[in-house]
Amino acid sequence: MSSIVIKGNTSGQVEIAAPDVAGSTTLTLPTGNGTVITTNNIDSNPPASLSTATGSAPSYSARAWVNFDGTGTVAINASGNVSSITDGGTGDYRINFTTAMPDENYTAAGLCRETSTGTDGMMRLSSIYTVDTIRVLCLENTTDTTIDCQKVVLTVFR
Repeated sequence: MSSIVIKGNTSGQVEIAAPDVAGSTTLTLPTGNGTVITTNNIDSNPPASLSTATGSAPSYSARAWVNFDGTGTVAINASGNVSSITDGGTGDYRINFTTAMPDENYTAAGLCRETSTGTDGMMRLSSIYTVDTIRVLCLENTTDTTIDCQKVVLTVFR
């Protein structure tokens, strides 16, 4: 069993080498304050807005999102900050957050689609809007009745 050898020098370079591997890799590290190395000069405080945004208007990340199948037993396909979905009956879903929202002043956007018939449903956000959960209803466009949808997506911003 071999060990990785790490050597530094006064030029700000670190050499990492494994004795039984041909060659080595030399990394030039960013500047440090003498005791702590910083990475690309980013400190531990996150930016107030996304660094990829352009223009002067601020940009905000989604606090939660989910993509799920609402037919039969509800199944989450993919999600972020969503712990589970409570099925309240036909087309009635409560999305439960893993980490609570800071308050109830968030906004949500979503859509639903009943793909077996190709029907686009519409989503209604109900009055149940808490820091822990949001209730959504999927409705058929022409009759305004609740329908189970095979594709339901929701994004929450704050």
